[in-house]
Amino acid sequence: MVAVALVGFIVAGFLNLGRWLIREDPLESVDAIAVLSGRMPERALEAARIYKQGYAPEVWLTHAIEPRETLQKLSIRYIGEDEYDKEILLHEGVPASAVRVLGPPIVNTADEMKTIGRALQTTPHRAVILVTSRVHTRRTRKLWNLLSYQEGRAVVRGVSDDPFDATHWWKNTGDALDVVREFLGLLNAWAGLPLKPAS
Repeated sequence: MVAVALVGFIVAGFLNLGRWLIREDPLESVDAIAVLSGRMPERALEAARIYKQGYAPEVWLTHAIEPRETLQKLSIRYIGEDEYDKEILLHEGVPASAVRVLGPPIVNTADEMKTIGRALQTTPHRAVILVTSRVHTRRTRKLWNLLSYQEGRAVVRGVSDDPFDATHWWKNTGDALDVVREFLGLLNAWAGLPLKPAS
């Protein structure tokens, strides 16, 4: 009987893992909307939507090292994800004066949390909306609380039209890979980030 209950618990946990990874906050007025790197153009488009609703006066972009660094070694021109995201924001009606690229360059989400946290130190309300993919919201919240909570308040939001299927995440390779990556990333965060980015 105990074994059956344990198996049932494990199966239920497995089936609900996709929904559990989504942890969004209600929108509120903040100092800036920060677009986390990756999943272009969805995250930038979501940031533009939120900006046009009047929740913040600025949109912040982070400056990712890759793939620019690797492509430069091959003499292949790549202007950078932040530049493409900026073009998306401008296309969607966000004025250039409201777009700010933060430094220094980042490698992963942990770097982004630190960079955005530092930028918040000079803002009046010390609050930011972090725009990411829905499956990435719980880990984003965990990393913010671990690395930058003292710098201010973060509102974590997923892309509103994100195609991630939280209910049936195991039915396609894209969603399944996202869930595995996020779960392993959370384990690393809970352990205090012992695993570092690959060099």
